[in-house]
Amino acid sequence: MEAWVAWLLVAALLGLAELLTLTLALGLLAVAALAAGATGALGLPPVAQAAVFALGSVAGIVIVRPIARRHIRQPPLLRSGTAALVGREAYTLTEVTRAGGRARIGGEEWTARPYDPDLVIPAGSTTDVLAIDGATALLYPVAGPAAPD
Repeated sequence: MEAWVAWLLVAALLGLAELLTLTLALGLLAVAALAAGATGALGLPPVAQAAVFALGSVAGIVIVRPIARRHIRQPPLLRSGTAALVGREAYTLTEVTRAGGRARIGGEEWTARPYDPDLVIPAGSTTDVLAIDGATALLYPVAGPAAPD
């Protein structure tokens, strides 16, 4: 068996192991084995193939893996669902007290409560949505004239 075929088999086994473990390390070793296989297919000696595998492995583990892990841990840039409503303005349709009320947020009507339970927000006020609790928006009044949404 030629050396480049052995490298391809090693790469396939490492790639399969990566699919089972999801560590990002074995996949990078598989890429290094592919590079070593390409080196072998070009007819370079086994020492050069081993050097390419070693350099590719070290570069992948030391440089690529930390960058990939950092990108995986980042939260999504697009907020959706109720998270997208937090920070928006709301227009109160009824008086909003700790017992409840109604507000319009982005064209939709929501049940609402003041974020501070001691506040009473009059109907027609412009407020900020500070949080969403189930199907209820928690609002805080904004200073300034009220305008419908």
